[in-house]
Amino acid sequence: MASNRNAELCAIYNGRVVLPDRVVEDRALLVDGGRIAGLRAIDQLPAECALMDARGGWVTPGLVDLHIHGAVGHTFNEGTPAAFGAITRACAGAGVTSLLATTTTAPLEQLVQALATLKAWGQTPQDGGARPGARILGAHVEGPYFAPSQAGAQDPKHLRVPTDRAYEQLLAYADLIRIFTFAPELPGAAQLTDRLVALGIVPAAGHSAAREEDVRPLLARGLRHMIHLWSGQSTTIREGAWRKPGLLEVSLTYDGLTAEMIADGKHLPPTLMRLACKCVGPERLCIISDATSGAGLPDGARFHMGEMEYEVAGGVGMMLDGSAFAGSTTLLNQMMRVVIEQVGLPVVDVVRMASLTPARVIGVDDHKGSLTAGKDADVVIFGDDWHPHRVMAGGRWLVGTAQDEEKRDA
Repeated sequence: MASNRNAELCAIYNGRVVLPDRVVEDRALLVDGGRIAGLRAIDQLPAECALMDARGGWVTPGLVDLHIHGAVGHTFNEGTPAAFGAITRACAGAGVTSLLATTTTAPLEQLVQALATLKAWGQTPQDGGARPGARILGAHVEGPYFAPSQAGAQDPKHLRVPTDRAYEQLLAYADLIRIFTFAPELPGAAQLTDRLVALGIVPAAGHSAAREEDVRPLLARGLRHMIHLWSGQSTTIREGAWRKPGLLEVSLTYDGLTAEMIADGKHLPPTLMRLACKCVGPERLCIISDATSGAGLPDGARFHMGEMEYEVAGGVGMMLDGSAFAGSTTLLNQMMRVVIEQVGLPVVDVVRMASLTPARVIGVDDHKGSLTAGKDADVVIFGDDWHPHRVMAGGRWLVGTAQDEEKRDA
């Protein structure tokens, strides 16, 4: 049954509706005026509402990706509307309705340009007030304050130390920045943490050679998020007979922290993903794509982040010399499939890790991240292969996905 694409009142029926604590199969999800109106029995639906048959699919909240650099040959570092549009449309096609535009280490003026483009992007709505792609909720500034020994695919030529206070140029856009990631052991990291907390920005640790003793003082100051577990994280070392925990062990054991996991099945084997889930749990662990401009490109394709060139190899981004991964080439919907099929987590937990938990990390869970009455009508209908058949954002069926479904209905 085809639907009215932008109906004010719409009921999605014949689906498995994924709530934060359970799956409901005998109710329809009612959307009214861009908001979730709740669950209704089929025989209690308003007569005037449009109907959308989910065909037995999974009905989930729109996915929220806190850590994505790019897709389909583009990055947010490019700082152009064309790049932003291409990435957000690709994400919408994967069921991601909200994201943080994530930068990577580059010359400071390039990062400032990316933030300036984001500001302009938010001020110039198109298509009648709604863009045909994922909504950008803000920026995740990843770098340039990282440890050279844990830089990974970050460009080492442009790494900095917080004592330079050049971050103030980025913090001129503090109203846009949701997460700012840095290495906590660097000189000036404590002062940077204080500055971020005062501005309401989530201080996050990553690409770090820190020991536990470096991290503890910053936890007391407000450090509260850890990016991509195991990737760019120091781990236990020995000094003589003594074992000294690193950033990884802090991430897995401190209850006040939230954390991220790249779940493409390449960065981490199932055993490590299972360990992260056991230690951190779905209420604090986010699935993130860490996707680069290589997402959507075939094996052998070359792509760039900042001034660095990388290659898609075996379904993942790689440094040209094979020495390190260079982000993922997988978007969030297929990350969920990996965690369900390879790690063995229940669908409810996996959907939470890709929607409600990331929404809570950045403080938007009052209107994003679950199919709770009153929240924004960001809804995805997935098949069992976790390919989205329909994607709704703010009560609107997004351009492309709705057309595809109508072709199927014909």
